[in-house]
Amino acid sequence: MNGTTNFLTAVLLLLPSISFADEPFRPVPGVFAPMEKAHTYRGELVFVDHANRRGSIRVEGSGMFFRNSPHPFAMLPYGMIRRHGAPSDLRDIPLGTVMHVKAFLPPDPRTSPVPVLAVDNKSKDANHNRGTGIFPAENHLLLLEDEPSYCLRSGLVWNLKSLEIEGSQGKITGVRSAKQQMPSSTPEETMTFDAATRIWRGRELLSVAELVDEGTWPSSGKHRLELRVLIGISWKPTPNGIFTRFHVSDIWLDDIAIRRATKSQTAIHKEFIRSRWMPAWIDKVEYGKFGTATVTATLFGGMDASLYADFKKGASARMNSVTDTLKHNHGAYGPSHMACRGPILDVRKVTGAVPLGSSGIQIQLKTDLITEGVRPGRIVRIWPGNWPTPNLPREEYIKKGLLERYPTPEIFPQFE
Repeated sequence: MNGTTNFLTAVLLLLPSISFADEPFRPVPGVFAPMEKAHTYRGELVFVDHANRRGSIRVEGSGMFFRNSPHPFAMLPYGMIRRHGAPSDLRDIPLGTVMHVKAFLPPDPRTSPVPVLAVDNKSKDANHNRGTGIFPAENHLLLLEDEPSYCLRSGLVWNLKSLEIEGSQGKITGVRSAKQQMPSSTPEETMTFDAATRIWRGRELLSVAELVDEGTWPSSGKHRLELRVLIGISWKPTPNGIFTRFHVSDIWLDDIAIRRATKSQTAIHKEFIRSRWMPAWIDKVEYGKFGTATVTATLFGGMDASLYADFKKGASARMNSVTDTLKHNHGAYGPSHMACRGPILDVRKVTGAVPLGSSGIQIQLKTDLITEGVRPGRIVRIWPGNWPTPNLPREEYIKKGLLERYPTPEIFPQFE
């Protein structure tokens, strides 16, 4: 009994800070949820349903990590995903990656595509030495980001202090700290590495064995380190009775290396958005005669600036309604099939603070044939005149009404 108590105490000391909002917050449809009211946690990405922008995370709590059942999540329509400091889609994140989460209660429990839980779930003991915090009711995500994205956004780096190595595997100990060399109050964390760990230096991709061969790292024993780097974190099953220990998947040794990773992921996401169109929601519709209308919409945030630059006054545009999961729901031959069309009358930047999830950019579109799905508060995707007009794969649009529009959560297994 004392051993278990000591183990749980040690795990609690190793946990990153977990934010528990004073009151669980439920976002209001049509209003960007404030990040300061989000519940914060992290865990391993173990399942992805990319077409419906949902998946499952093994949430780190106060107990034995390997026993924690996968916890379903769904992205908010304006929820942002980031990998390597760049915009991303769920399909880009390798399973096993440890992700940081900012999340809220479901905006509308009746249409949630993942299970709806009791609002105080994050404080309940999951039993079987799993502890608390692993099944939060806050499962609708505003932000999902990997370790380097979290550090870049927060102005942090990893200060690696010691290395224990035998051949191409071992353990490495470090602590997150401010980039400006300020002391860190975060506990040190020991993680594993192995022959599959990628080391990025400038334009090079190196292995542990290559660092050993060139003499940068020793081949065996315990050694001190003085490295300030960015790392990628994943999780692998750990032998020898170690129940919670994370794994270093990548190390970026310098600014050139991480900038190249960011640039590569940005290019991947830019082409993805160009082929699926920019998500937005409708702020206002001014109806004219015989189906004409002027539509005001706010573009969602987190994209590369060059994508927003394609929205220009006077350019032609197309707008198609989508679900809360951003799937097109009008037309079976691609998003252009049933899109309303017309010129962009205006593009303006919203004044004041811009909440996470919003670009702060509003456009006005004049259309001569408004469609049913284009109403205030509804979600759309917009084509700005010079992007592709593709035929989407079947899983990325809907045809069969509400059941397909709001995918049932039944695909998520019920674990004990």
